[in-house]
Amino acid sequence: MALPDPHFWRGKRVVLTGHTGFKGSWLALWLQRLGAQVTGIALPPAIEPSLFALAGVASGMDSHACDVRDAGATAALIQAARPDILLHLAAQALVRASYAAPLETYATNVMGTAHVLDALRGLPGVRVALVVTTDKVYRNLEWVYPYREDDALGGHDPYSASKAAAEIVTASYRDAFLSAQGVAVATARAGNVIGGGDWAPERLLPDAAAAWSAGQTLVLRNPHATRPWQHVLEPLAAYLRLAQVLWERPGSAGAYNFGPAPQEAATVGCVVEMARSAYPTAPVRYESDAKHPHEAGLLALDTARARSLLGITPCWALPEAVGRTMAWYRGYHAGADARALCLADLDAYEQACGAVQETAL
Repeated sequence: MALPDPHFWRGKRVVLTGHTGFKGSWLALWLQRLGAQVTGIALPPAIEPSLFALAGVASGMDSHACDVRDAGATAALIQAARPDILLHLAAQALVRASYAAPLETYATNVMGTAHVLDALRGLPGVRVALVVTTDKVYRNLEWVYPYREDDALGGHDPYSASKAAAEIVTASYRDAFLSAQGVAVATARAGNVIGGGDWAPERLLPDAAAAWSAGQTLVLRNPHATRPWQHVLEPLAAYLRLAQVLWERPGSAGAYNFGPAPQEAATVGCVVEMARSAYPTAPVRYESDAKHPHEAGLLALDTARARSLLGITPCWALPEAVGRTMAWYRGYHAGADARALCLADLDAYEQACGAVQETAL
């Protein structure tokens, strides 16, 4: 993995939407650490506890509460920030929640993306716009072959369909407006992320840590579902690397898959067994026959484009990623400071990636 360059990011004006969410909070902390001038645009945290509050993320940035469904307010904040780089993470990010609130999901993920990109039209100074979507944007045929960036988009559930639509909206704004304006626009499609500080409903490892810390049984609904799991710092490092490349080589604009090698995808059950090493007597109950809304059972990504054009490869293998995640939650439940836990993981990740880079040389 090519680590983010502090010399590049120092002093850059960055607009980060979705900075109050799980990935957004981690990314905001990293950008602050790199010396960027960060303006955040997002709704207040939707859950309690939240990593954003516990880690004091707002203290090192210009944080604004704003709904990206509000086109006028979103445009005013973006234009006032005069960004060099825009990173768009704001989204309704849960599959099951999208079944309960499909119109809200489409409004946020499709029109919210359009509002953010439209705010860049005619805005001087902006050079890069990166829209984060998901690995679920592909029309999933449940085949064993990993999906490439030019495979068909689609989506059974409203979340997946809305993110596929956001990809089309982004490509349209790039081709119709922003490319001619000198803005390099890309989308990032990343697999399932794990890491400390995620308390969204029905997240595998947070649910496991919470149940086992309380001496309760973890209930799994789909232990055979296969996903390209990765620690949250892996895609975030990839987003930062991609933004740097887009700045230097605007012709690199387009869609990118980020994740582990296809053969490293793992089932839910396999990940839980790795996690149990932190709680050796942890009880688990499987309910694979329970009735739940449709979710894809098999999904893998081809990441050759990211490797060849961006030099991006993962630093932490899955056992390390799971171990780090469970250690974060164990530390938190034992009373450790959330911000300190995050910064310690950032230190460890940067050291691990630096060692990999030195070995490669």
